[in-house]
Amino acid sequence: MSTETALAHAISTAGLPGASAMIVDRDGIRFSGAWGQADAGTGAPMALDTVCQIASMTKALVSVAAMQLVEQGKLTLDGPIGDVLPELADAQVLDGFGEDGQPQLRPANRSITLRHLLTHTAGLGYFFVQPQVLQYFGAVGMPAPGSKASITMPLMFDPGEQWEYGVATDWAGLAVEAASGMTLGDYLQANIFEPLGMTDTAFRPELSDNMAKVHVRGEAGELEATPMNLGGGEFQSGGGGLSSTAPDYAKFLQMVLRQGELGGNRVLSAESIAEMSRNQIGDLRAGYMGSAMPDLAQPFDTFPDQHTGWGLGFLINPEPIEGGRSAGSLAWAGIFNSYYWIDPAAGVAGVFISQLSPFGDPGALAAFKELETMAYA
Repeated sequence: MSTETALAHAISTAGLPGASAMIVDRDGIRFSGAWGQADAGTGAPMALDTVCQIASMTKALVSVAAMQLVEQGKLTLDGPIGDVLPELADAQVLDGFGEDGQPQLRPANRSITLRHLLTHTAGLGYFFVQPQVLQYFGAVGMPAPGSKASITMPLMFDPGEQWEYGVATDWAGLAVEAASGMTLGDYLQANIFEPLGMTDTAFRPELSDNMAKVHVRGEAGELEATPMNLGGGEFQSGGGGLSSTAPDYAKFLQMVLRQGELGGNRVLSAESIAEMSRNQIGDLRAGYMGSAMPDLAQPFDTFPDQHTGWGLGFLINPEPIEGGRSAGSLAWAGIFNSYYWIDPAAGVAGVFISQLSPFGDPGALAAFKELETMAYA
């Protein structure tokens, strides 16, 4: 079986509604394809340029935006982020819950920095990942999805002392707005999307009919479209609000492979790309996500046998993958089962986009693995 046939077979046996994928190198496209349906209800086909919600794949783009402003001196990596975002100036740490169920808080022992936000070491979490965050919101009142209140929470630990996945990049996006004087969407459009030719990437408060639908599986395994929109909240979510296409996101991956430049347009210095690509968290281990809500996201650990690190926006594998990416590659994912990797050593990258909930679907992960295998065959 050819690698391309193996990928098509993996997608068809995964039970995904549809998927699009690309493999690129520094000079162009090595492979592209689309399979299945964008909407299982109408039968509309998935095309390579079908717009999909990329969810947490937004984080890498917003991390680059933040680093642009660091280069300009409008943000600093290690100054108190409270100077830019007063809401984070006097952070409190959740120390447990009293007998009455109410949260017990204490002042954090150090200030949160932009570096903490970009490395997920600030202490912020997600209500669907960490049970204590869900318990906190259960005690004080569950905020509306997409509201500023939904990312306003005490810290789970003092900044810099652990790695836990959470809403930190949402706050990084708000820092981009504060430092630039622009909305996050306008800033990204002017400084990343337009220079890279990413014509279909945007925050979309309402999902158009020709976009792919997010699907869930019914009791009998049938696929049903569900009206989830991560881009329709009270603020533009730097942690997960963008929608995009495989070709658009592949241009972003190429820019990283090319150390900050694509098509003659430089969006970030080679030095900043190198800094983003370096492990920033010392001996802490990154990448493991628990689950407080398995119906939304399964527990996830890309490389359970490796002591994975984290750069300024990316998971980093310290060891090579047999038949796949090199040591020091960059990666992350989106909650609707979209995944990417960037391999600077081999000069290759890939993106796989599907629209299925919950996250961590075994079939989607198997198909993504086949895409990676194809890239190195």
